[in-house]
Amino acid sequence: MVNFPNCKINLGLRILRKRTDGYHDLETVFLPIAVRDILEAIPLPRGKDSAATIQLSGQPVPGDPQTNLVIKAWQLLKKDHPQLPAVQFHLHKTLPPGAGLGAGSADAAFALILLNQRFELGISSQQLAAYALQLGSDVPFFLVNSPAYATGRGEQLTAIDLDLSSYWIVLIHPRIHVSTAQAFSQLTPAVPAETLPTLLKQPIDTWKHSIVNDFEQPVFAQHPAIGRIKAKLYDAGAVYASMSGSGSSVFGIFSSPVTPIKFDADYFQITTSVNGES
Repeated sequence: MVNFPNCKINLGLRILRKRTDGYHDLETVFLPIAVRDILEAIPLPRGKDSAATIQLSGQPVPGDPQTNLVIKAWQLLKKDHPQLPAVQFHLHKTLPPGAGLGAGSADAAFALILLNQRFELGISSQQLAAYALQLGSDVPFFLVNSPAYATGRGEQLTAIDLDLSSYWIVLIHPRIHVSTAQAFSQLTPAVPAETLPTLLKQPIDTWKHSIVNDFEQPVFAQHPAIGRIKAKLYDAGAVYASMSGSGSSVFGIFSSPVTPIKFDADYFQITTSVNGES
């Protein structure tokens, strides 16, 4: 069985306060983008090793494959559903990991969906969301996979009416690793005067001046090349551009398709409509 985990971008990201549990309260809007990895699960014959395994291809993924969130999703379900057989996963990575696009979280969410459907585990949507949250704060979003206003750690989701289907997205990843912990250490949490859903109701050409990703200031200071990507997207005609998540990917929203943008370095770049037309 095969499915196709997609990525997301953040429209705005405000850090509101630090919590007593060590996490931060935030607000952001998750927008799913139809750029996808490919995930396949093949049940292994009975009598084989009872553990799940994974083969990776495409964009390189650092670290031990057996610690991948896809494997952790299988392990999580196996604890409560011992009838779940060992499987061989094949994950083809289209998107680079650690890019602020949620690709790893999407892989985990889609693994939960795939295993639940393929092996008829009968897990409800509410139960699946609880499993997803154990894998990461933004994993539950990919079970919903439609525009959502996220609060709390990012797990409290409220559907919003946001139609960008007529626009095109350019994603740029400069293959720069951003230290999220270091970026957090340079933030001063604050509650903005207006919430993101209110700001997003305004014309898109006003977003440049009102919708902010708090991580941009510290990340751009540490990695000026990332800030230059955002500037170049505006130079190319983007109506709105921003870093996604804590970086290092930057996206631009365009009113029409654009030709590839030339950069001095070899950056990962893809252009797609929000609905996935290339």
